[in-house]
Amino acid sequence: MGTITTFDLDRFTRAAEERDAETQLSMYGPDAVVTINNKISQPGAPKVLRGREEIRAWLEDMYGRDMTHAVKHRVLDETGAAYTQACRYPDGTNVLCATVIELDGGVISGQTVLETWDEA
Repeated sequence: MGTITTFDLDRFTRAAEERDAETQLSMYGPDAVVTINNKISQPGAPKVLRGREEIRAWLEDMYGRDMTHAVKHRVLDETGAAYTQACRYPDGTNVLCATVIELDGGVISGQTVLETWDEA
């Protein structure tokens, strides 16, 4: 299942920019829940990932795509963190993500992700 390490915002966001799913996954607790809201998974029926295996599949899919990831504004306190991430596909399609992370015992226990995409 992999080692669990203490959440480190610098390491976590650097891993996002480097498309390093394994480093990010290491900071999620065993019972972490990620809630994703976007055009397809709207707030009334968001996509909910439970546990590290479901989160792993999501991270590997996201970072396996041919696109760039640039982390922007970041905030951190003892209860969690938040940041924005600007992503771009080679065809010029942009994706903007905002994420709020909840921490419990030094690891990620919850995360809410909001995504918006350029219209085709």
